[in-house]
Amino acid sequence: MTTATGRQLAGPLSAAVANLCVSLQPQVSPETAAGFREVLRRLSAPLQVAIAGRIKSGKSTLVNALIGRRVAPTAVGECTRLVTRFQYGTVDRIEVIFTDGRKQVLPFDAAGMIPASLGVDVDEVSHIEAYLTNAVLRDLTVIDTPGLGSLDAASVARTEALLGAAGDLDPVSRNAVAGAEAVLYVVTQGVRADDHQALAAFTAATASREAGPVNAIAVLNKADTIAPESVDGSDGDTWKAALLIAEKQAQILKPRVADVLPVIGLVAESAETGGFTSADADALRRIAELDAATLDMMLMSADLFTSWECEVPAGVRAGLMERLDLYGVRCALTALAAEPAITAGALRRKLLDSSGLDGVRAKLNAVFRVRADGIKAAAALASVTALAQASGDAGERQRVHNAIEVLLAKPEAHQLRLLEALTLVTSGAVAMPPDLVEEVLRVGGTPHVPDQLGLRGRPLPELTAYALERAGWWRSFASFGATPAQSRVAHVVHRAYFLIWQQLRGGGQR
Repeated sequence: MTTATGRQLAGPLSAAVANLCVSLQPQVSPETAAGFREVLRRLSAPLQVAIAGRIKSGKSTLVNALIGRRVAPTAVGECTRLVTRFQYGTVDRIEVIFTDGRKQVLPFDAAGMIPASLGVDVDEVSHIEAYLTNAVLRDLTVIDTPGLGSLDAASVARTEALLGAAGDLDPVSRNAVAGAEAVLYVVTQGVRADDHQALAAFTAATASREAGPVNAIAVLNKADTIAPESVDGSDGDTWKAALLIAEKQAQILKPRVADVLPVIGLVAESAETGGFTSADADALRRIAELDAATLDMMLMSADLFTSWECEVPAGVRAGLMERLDLYGVRCALTALAAEPAITAGALRRKLLDSSGLDGVRAKLNAVFRVRADGIKAAAALASVTALAQASGDAGERQRVHNAIEVLLAKPEAHQLRLLEALTLVTSGAVAMPPDLVEEVLRVGGTPHVPDQLGLRGRPLPELTAYALERAGWWRSFASFGATPAQSRVAHVVHRAYFLIWQQLRGGGQR
C-alpha cells in the first residue's frame, strides 16, 4: 500500500494503522488530528534507528561505519551536542532545524563531514537533518545522539527527548515527532543504571504500550580494549573475551534488548569509509617485513609501536594507530603473515571481518529491517494512544481506544497482540513463572520460526508437532490454571503457536 504522498508503507500492519489514523481524523480535535498527520508521515518514512549510549562510547564512529561514509563528527564539538538524523536525499545537504521551526541549509565541509561549527547558537537548535545520496539510507534513517552522562545538561535533554525520557515535552513533539522507532544502544565494558533507564524510557515510548526486545539491540563497542586475561574462559583471545562479556551483558540488559554484539567501531569505520588506504596497506606490508624481535617489541603497546625506531616513519605509524589501533594493526599483520601477497582491498576486507560490523548489520536486518512493519505499526499505535490521552477529551480517548481494539482483533494484527503480550510479561505488568516468561520472550522476540520454538536446526515434522503441542498447552493454561491477566497473555501465545503450526503444516518456515 502507498500513502497519499505516493510512498510505500512497510507492510499490512502499517497500512492498517494508517487507515485508522485517516478514519479518526474527522472524529478528534484539530490538535490531535495534527498529531495523527505526523504519525502518517512517520509511517511512510524509512525505519528510524537511533544510535544511543553514554558519552565517549563511540556512537558517531559506529554511525559512520554503518552509513559507509565518514560524515558524523567524532571529536568533541558543537555537533556532538545535537541530535543528527542521517537520511536519504537526492542532493547532499545539511538542514539545521531551530526550536522555533526555522531551517538553515548548510553544505558539508571540504572533507564531506558535518562542519565542526554551525555558525549559529546551538542552544536555539532542535536538531540537524543530514541528507545523503547513500543507498543504505533508502530504507533506514540513522540518528546520531549526544551521549547520556554528559556534563552538558542540554545535550542530555535532547537525547532523552529522542528516546522518550523527557516528560515535559508536548505530546506531539514527544510521541509523534521526536522519537525514534528502534534503537542500537552502545555500551562499553560496564553497564550502568542509567543505561537501563534510557532503554526502558525508549521502549516505553516506542513499543506497543510498554517495553520489549523487539526494537532494541545493543553493541559492546571498543571490544579490542578488553584484557582477555581478565575474562575466564577466553583462553587469552581478545575477541572470545568480548563475546563472553557480551553474553553477560545480554543477560543484564534482558529483556530490554534482543541481543548484545561485540564490535570494534574504529576498525569498522576505517575499513568501511575509505579511511584505510592502499598507502596504509603498503606501510603495514613494510612493517610485516621487520625482524621478529623488533616487531614483537613494537606490538607490545601503542606507544612502542609509534616510538620504536624502524624504517617506517613514526608519523605513518601514528596514522595507522589513529585508524586501526593496536588490535587492528595486529589483525592486519596476521593476515599479511598468512598471505604476503594479499591486495590492499583484500586486506581491508580482513579488517572489516575482524571488526564485527557484519554481525551487527546481520542483527539489524534480523531484528529491525525484517520486522519494520511491526515495529513501525507498534510505535505509531503508541503515538496515537498518547496523543488521544493528552487531549483531555474522554469521548475522544474512548473513540481512539475502540478503533485500536477493532484493529487489534483482525487476524493480520496478531503480531501486535503478541508484542503487547510480550511487553506485559517482560515489564512485570503480568506476573508469570520464569519458565513461561522465557517462552513468551522467545515466541515474541524473533521473527524466525525455529528460534520462536527454540528448536533451531530440527526437522520440519518435529517443529510442526511441537508448535501444535504448545498451542494446546497454552490454551489449557488460559482456561484452567491462569489468573485473568495471565489468561489474556496465554490466549495470545496459544494463537501465536497455532498460526506457526498452520504455517509449518503448509510447508513454510521463515
